[in-house]
Amino acid sequence: MSTTTERTPLPLARYVTFTVVLLGIMALVAISLFARPVLLPVSFSLLLAMLLNPVVMAMRHLGLNRVISIGIAVFLSVSIIAGLGYFLVTQAMNFGDDMPRIEKALDKVWRDGERWVQKTFDMRSREVDEVIEDVKQDSKQKGGSFVGRTLSTMAALLSYLFLLPVFTFLILFYKDLLLEFLRRLFPPKDQEVLQDVLVGTRGVVQSYLMGLLVEALIVATLNWIGLLVIGVRYALLLAVMGALLNLIPYIGMIIATLVPMAVALSLQDITAAWWVLALYAFVQFLDNNFIVPLVVASRVELNALVSLLAVMVGGLIWGAPGMFLAIPFAAILKVICDRVPAIRPFGYVMGTVSMEEPPKLFRISKPKQRPE
Repeated sequence: MSTTTERTPLPLARYVTFTVVLLGIMALVAISLFARPVLLPVSFSLLLAMLLNPVVMAMRHLGLNRVISIGIAVFLSVSIIAGLGYFLVTQAMNFGDDMPRIEKALDKVWRDGERWVQKTFDMRSREVDEVIEDVKQDSKQKGGSFVGRTLSTMAALLSYLFLLPVFTFLILFYKDLLLEFLRRLFPPKDQEVLQDVLVGTRGVVQSYLMGLLVEALIVATLNWIGLLVIGVRYALLLAVMGALLNLIPYIGMIIATLVPMAVALSLQDITAAWWVLALYAFVQFLDNNFIVPLVVASRVELNALVSLLAVMVGGLIWGAPGMFLAIPFAAILKVICDRVPAIRPFGYVMGTVSMEEPPKLFRISKPKQRPE
């Protein structure tokens, strides 16, 4: 008589929870695409408000009025952002004066590369010219759309300069009202979990943003000193741009390295370009192995896979601003998942794995010996 082993089915609640989470993510993406003009400045303002909240509280403890405290904090932050933008714009205008010289130098490098391709791959000059002409025609066709995107981005930035301080001030002013609204959305039995989520989110975002500022300052200083030693023109501009691009994980550091290499190759020689590559590789080594683990990584425990996917999804939804917002919002999502039992597995898969013991994924377990 054969006996069959009955398997315990997975509770239906797990399937329902997983389906609801997926539908919620799809709805959130759809809303983000549709309401981008509103949600984008609100998102930046929310992060800035979280960053400025300790400053406002410190001024309140000094006896200043609430409105005055918020106004001073917002004014100082916007002044710093506007000053950085003014510096980048003025330096970029000076950089534009050398663009004809840079284009001429890059054209010479292009022709040298063409001759190298002909010699190495034994291609005829006509074949190489056809390939180059196709690339040029494709660039011209995309040039108009690129200019259009650039103009639209500049218009969006100008609108953000007005909306950012307004939204930030209002979020800080109505902070207690917004928190009470969230509390009233949940029943009394969930108030403890909600409070834990709010406290964890505030701590993660504030610490992460402060870590990013410190990291950007260190990276910009190292890049600036290195570029000055190499003798690259516009060293401060390139260093600041590199530090800002470095805030975009994995993708930004590639662009941040190629731009100063092109400048060094155009205005100096190929040796300077190789020195720039060595400099940025060294700075990236320090950043990945010392600066980020000490300053940033200890505050946001997201694994590399989730970080890269978050950056790609953020860029797909909101473009370059979405890449900057991707990691903070992914960290907030992880805080929520870690503290809500029904979706805790999602928080686990987003986190880092302890490497104290080797992973057992590809380890072949020894067969157990049967007693004789």
